[in-house]
Amino acid sequence: MAKIGLFYGTDTGNTRKIAKFIVRQIGDDVVDIFNVAKVTPEDVAKYEFLIFGTPTLGDGELQDDWQMLLPNLDSVDFTGKTVALYGLGDQNAYGHEFVDGLGIIYHALVKTPAKLVGGGWSSDGYDFEKSKGLIDGDFVGLVLDQDNQADLTKDRIAQWVDQIRGDFGL
Repeated sequence: MAKIGLFYGTDTGNTRKIAKFIVRQIGDDVVDIFNVAKVTPEDVAKYEFLIFGTPTLGDGELQDDWQMLLPNLDSVDFTGKTVALYGLGDQNAYGHEFVDGLGIIYHALVKTPAKLVGGGWSSDGYDFEKSKGLIDGDFVGLVLDQDNQADLTKDRIAQWVDQIRGDFGL
């Protein structure tokens, strides 16, 4: 079984905490976990299966470390790679830009030959105005709101991991 590379960006530690929950759900013997502040495109290129996680900051902006890494991922050949995404946001305070960081990464990756999985995540149960992470009424990856719905996080992660399990050969 091929290893999964999980790459996350974080400012407050929440996205790292979620990354660790995901690793426990999948199995720490299967997933290598990386903070994007400390990686290169070559690190990403080593994995056939990838999970990218990001919060949304400021006015719907991508997390700073992702802002630095994402343009450099143009050098990675995503042919044959499978990628799943997760994003964190605050739907009450930032409902007008809810999980926009997730959408920014998605829109960069959709231009590559990568197989994007874990999308089609229902927007039911969330209350927000708009999101760059929303396409045809569903999110492009797992969406979590640790500020307002932390009690739903573990169940949402379990459901999402079950959704991507087959795509990752688990």
